[in-house]
Amino acid sequence: MWAAAGQPAPPGGAIVPGRKIEGIVRALRIRLWLVLAALAAPGAQAGECHIVRLPDIAVTMKGLVPIVHAQLNGADAEFIADSGAFFSLVTPAAVQRYQLRMDASFQGLAIEGIGGLERAQLAEARTFSLLGVPWHNVQFVVAGSGFTDSGAVGLLGQNVFRVADVEYDLANGVIRLVELKGDCKHMPLAYWASAADKPYSVIDIEFATAASPHTRAAAMLNGTRIEVMFDSGAALSMLTLRAAERAGMSPRSAGVTPGGTWRGLGHGVATTWIGRFASFKLGDEEIRNAPLRFGADSLVGADMLIGADFFLSHRIYVANGQHKLYFTYNGGPAFNLETTRQESADAGVSPRAPVPAATPGAAPAAQASDMTARLDEPTDAAAFARRGTASAARREYAPAIADLTRAIELDPAQAEFFYQRGRAYDLDGQTDKALEDISQAIKLKPDDVGALMARAELHARRNDPPGTINPDLDAADRAAPKAGEMRLSLGNLYQRVRNYPAAIAQYDDWIDSHRGDDVGMPRARDARCRARALEGQDLERALEDCNFAVRRGQKTAGFFDSRGLVYLRLGKYDKAIADYDSALALSPQIAWSLYGRGLAERHLGQPAAQADIAAAKALYPKIAEETASHGIVP
Repeated sequence: MWAAAGQPAPPGGAIVPGRKIEGIVRALRIRLWLVLAALAAPGAQAGECHIVRLPDIAVTMKGLVPIVHAQLNGADAEFIADSGAFFSLVTPAAVQRYQLRMDASFQGLAIEGIGGLERAQLAEARTFSLLGVPWHNVQFVVAGSGFTDSGAVGLLGQNVFRVADVEYDLANGVIRLVELKGDCKHMPLAYWASAADKPYSVIDIEFATAASPHTRAAAMLNGTRIEVMFDSGAALSMLTLRAAERAGMSPRSAGVTPGGTWRGLGHGVATTWIGRFASFKLGDEEIRNAPLRFGADSLVGADMLIGADFFLSHRIYVANGQHKLYFTYNGGPAFNLETTRQESADAGVSPRAPVPAATPGAAPAAQASDMTARLDEPTDAAAFARRGTASAARREYAPAIADLTRAIELDPAQAEFFYQRGRAYDLDGQTDKALEDISQAIKLKPDDVGALMARAELHARRNDPPGTINPDLDAADRAAPKAGEMRLSLGNLYQRVRNYPAAIAQYDDWIDSHRGDDVGMPRARDARCRARALEGQDLERALEDCNFAVRRGQKTAGFFDSRGLVYLRLGKYDKAIADYDSALALSPQIAWSLYGRGLAERHLGQPAAQADIAAAKALYPKIAEETASHGIVP
């Protein structure tokens, strides 16, 4: 979720787009509408309300990230479908990769996201293709790089999705743009909900304009009104701290657990928590004893982001002309409560299914003889695969595997289907079947970077020998774009198999192709610091990286732990102990920090050494063996 500005934001005020950006939005929206409307099936005559569906935009879920395939300057590109983005965006790395033209005529653009304010620019693609239709000289905002894990090169924002009414049916792997014909002003538009067993909810949404295109509405949290924004680009739904506090919840409340960190546009990182609220009500749907994530200091124009987790568990129709939003509950957890592995893997929080209140009976749907429920069922391999990835994102692995199996039966030459089924098998704990499928994907497409890295990760997780893993990583290195966002993940995999020179080379590529104020830079510099520290080489350069991460990043236990290791290897034991103290204050059960502090204390003759070493061994019995293998001994 982000807003744009043609000039700096007023103090404490909302950021609004400059006139030139508004003009670009309107021009692109008109061009999109004219072409897409021409592709739509012939509509009904004026009079009664009829719903005409424009060509579906296919969406593949990568976890909780909705991915749309498009082309930039004739080359394949993946974008995140982001209903919370004011305008479509590409990363600086994508500008280089796709040879986009920078527009120097527009200065002073800034964007604000969950991480705060960030400078931005404009770039132009000679061609941008969506649904097989090319548009020429299309402009994008250039900023951010918070999409590293998804592999996306940018965001598709409201200048694409607000060309018409829009239906988000992520559970079936599509976004539908819809044209209304006839008199639809007062007609309920949840056309799929006409059966008595599929009631719908409807809420009013704020009037949207080119300057403020976001989909906003009101909800009730513990009886307190809050403003929510529907943001498919946010993987996880989240409340602001202030909204949680108004509802009687804070990080110090009983039962609150760590929720991990949250990154987005801007340079900041938000620490989050998960607490249970007596009631969350949106329209006629209520979730009682609702576990919700909270933590952002502020969100632009909202108290809560309704993220892709909610979109997956609901079917949503945004009726811009009526200023209403219709939705039905698909089933499963409304909100995903996973925590980040790096920060809060020990939180042990599991998502729970929502408890909907009584919902209204089905209202008459608009006449839509050309849009029966049968049309929403998959009819080809790609549609089965998209529904399968959506089911996997909702942790419904059996139906996910079944749909992906059907996709493979219909098109056994498609490497992506084997890869996606392999990921579903992996998530379901069926590692051998996962390896078999991902290996088949690589056989069909030997330069598939995602599949090569996935197979390497599976082998690493099974502690297979490095000789089994390095060839896949080397192949991924050759196939990946030089400035590709996956370089960080590739470096982490090399580090995992102790190929430190190769890991450092990957981190160098990523760091050299990103600005120093990039939101991911502290994490990248910390990773390079740790690789050098573990190798025991270039320790002064490692210290420079760790200092950067500690100074510029969020207070993170891992950053202090890495720098503590550098100081330990440099023989600066007092400084090592201070950093290990900081790491353990943030996360008390890091075996490496306890053991490192114990070793530093032993060198200084401090009596606490033995207790720290014993505590580390209790957490991880092989800690002494592992540190000794890196040359770190008492």
